[in-house]
Amino acid sequence: MKWNLRWVAAQRDIWRPTQLLTAFQEVGFEPSLSKVAALWSNKPITVRLEDLDKICAALDCTVADLMEAEPQQHQVARDQPEQRVVGQQREGGSVRPIPRRGGGGGPLRGLPPN
Repeated sequence: MKWNLRWVAAQRDIWRPTQLLTAFQEVGFEPSLSKVAALWSNKPITVRLEDLDKICAALDCTVADLMEAEPQQHQVARDQPEQRVVGQQREGGSVRPIPRRGGGGGPLRGLPPN
């Protein structure tokens, strides 16, 4: 996700975290200045939905204005072959190893007891 808080704030003539804090306080959102500065300068790892709602109210915007999907990054991961654990079957199958025949073609060797 791309975090567009600074872009949305600039469209409302807000250029500093202190101005953003004032806009937040006008709608009853009371974060600390350090939290506002973190939202301003970095893409947050998490945002509470209640806080996101108040940010949108203060900036008169929508969630779609604040966050923009970047699907290209995930496309690369889908194109790479899947890494699996040895013995793991696809699509939720068993992860237990499958016994092999012994060296002389004898009977199957059993699994150790659990």
